[in-house]
Amino acid sequence: QVQLVESGGGLVQPGGSLRLSCTASGSFIAIHDMAWFRRGPESGRDLVASISSGGIATYADSTMGRFTISRDNAKNTIYLQMTNLKPEDTADYVCYAEVRDLTSRFTHYSGKGTLVTVAS
Repeated sequence: QVQLVESGGGLVQPGGSLRLSCTASGSFIAIHDMAWFRRGPESGRDLVASISSGGIATYADSTMGRFTISRDNAKNTIYLQMTNLKPEDTADYVCYAEVRDLTSRFTHYSGKGTLVTVAS
């Protein structure tokens, strides 16, 4: 079993910055792609950014240039540095991971989320 725990959410003013973290723990062979999704108050789940085990990152159009995803494989952790935050970035940010378990089967896991609120 794998657990993903997010942290770093909170209340921030428009134009401000936050850094989210997500750490995976448990028993597994390897973690492959990891990503951040978000669920807004009036929207479904949207991809924010993803990163491969080799560090190749992709971004949603709405976050490109403002958000940066990074990864520390030694710590099984990904980060999301968010800058120039806007009210429409308000959402529950959820971490996702594709994990190869001890039987070499690929399984997808997600965390419980961390709430980001952008308001003045």
